[in-house]
Amino acid sequence: MIGISNLDELIRMALREDIGDGDHSTLACIPPTATGKAKMVAKQDGIVCGIEVAQRVFQLVDERTRVSLLRKDGEQVSKGDLLMLVEGFSGSILTAERTALNFIQRLSGIATETHRMVALLDGLNTRLLDTRKTTPNMRLLEKYAVKCGGGTNHRIGLYDMVMLKDNHIDFAGGIESAIDRTHAYLNAKGKDLRIEIEVRDLAELERVLRHGGVHRIMLDNFDVETLYEAVRRIGGRYETEASGGITEHTLRQYAETGVDFISVGALTHHIKSMDISLVSNL
Repeated sequence: MIGISNLDELIRMALREDIGDGDHSTLACIPPTATGKAKMVAKQDGIVCGIEVAQRVFQLVDERTRVSLLRKDGEQVSKGDLLMLVEGFSGSILTAERTALNFIQRLSGIATETHRMVALLDGLNTRLLDTRKTTPNMRLLEKYAVKCGGGTNHRIGLYDMVMLKDNHIDFAGGIESAIDRTHAYLNAKGKDLRIEIEVRDLAELERVLRHGGVHRIMLDNFDVETLYEAVRRIGGRYETEASGGITEHTLRQYAETGVDFISVGALTHHIKSMDISLVSNL
């Protein structure tokens, strides 16, 4: 099982949201002793992700349901491939069906899109990052899906890395003040966190380079030519990250500047779920 400690709690919340006081469609027409089999099928090519999550959905609805996994997360699948077989009480299978599919379809969609974007960077050293633009309560799963697709996780949340963005800098009174206050805070709290700072133009970049005290510089909304110049000026002294408005059409151009990372929020907040179905297997 993937290492997410609150996975069962997350699934139970999803099931409560869906079932409410009962799956009345199933209760109305399916005898409680009826048994059946079903198969989960990929309806399009892609990278599958969420196999074990879907399995857990069936088990939490009814621990007697037997699930046989035929694929692993991160595997390439083709239209028509079987992903899993499910056997048990028909009512339990029907009640779990939509929630199981919701998880695996969305996660597979993220993994598939990430895989497609990573392929555009073939032969280059730039790594593709996700962001915090995730579905509430689904962040760990969605970032797991990014990794299954070959991408790299940025910080998980606000707690595991310092990122000084434009508003932090403005409210703190400037770049130098924001960096100095951050170091004082981390020293006082006994925390060892990496520090990333956002710059909006080459003038701000020069201020960061003169002051120092960071690990990574985010070059936000730079065009390709300006980004190339920024990476040249940094000269490997700090990690570099490009962000802001970068699409599949411009991704490789940005990567060819030599930037270390490119972050793309659309990996998790603007994707199309993969087409996957559960069909009866009589």
